[in-house]
Amino acid sequence: MSEEELMEEQIKRNILLTTVDAVYNWGRKCSVWPMAFGLACCAIEMIAAAAARYDFSRFGMEIMRASPRQADLMIVAGTITHKMAPQVLRLYHQMPEPKYVLAMGSCATAGGPFPSYAVLQGIDELLPVDVYVPGCPPRPEALIQGFMKLHDKLMKQSIKTVPWYQKEPAR
Repeated sequence: MSEEELMEEQIKRNILLTTVDAVYNWGRKCSVWPMAFGLACCAIEMIAAAAARYDFSRFGMEIMRASPRQADLMIVAGTITHKMAPQVLRLYHQMPEPKYVLAMGSCATAGGPFPSYAVLQGIDELLPVDVYVPGCPPRPEALIQGFMKLHDKLMKQSIKTVPWYQKEPAR
């Protein structure tokens, strides 16, 4: 084998062509940090999804962040009362961009079995929700499928079109 053929073979094995969006989105997809935010019985299933049997650390989510300033995914797991809604909104606003919301369970998605004046009838009345996980409470497999739906959404984004990279309008 000549030296040129050897070099050509080495180049074919060692050079990868891709787009900036693909590399950037892959990095974000593999490092989503959720915020520990369980409000009711769905939180037990969220904890089970983090435990050894289901282990959502394989998606790069090892650590449930206690601070909203270190998290980019809010998992709303449980019943949101009108009394708790301002605190949920405050935590959401303290999260840095890009930030995502996953509504887990029928209470977070639609108010659950509580058609009451005191219960928010879905977190989407308060926050923009990216992924809904149905169930009462949803099983850990359903939450992991919700994570995969969020990953699909992340992989379809482009640096050119996401709002957190756009220039601020002139004031």
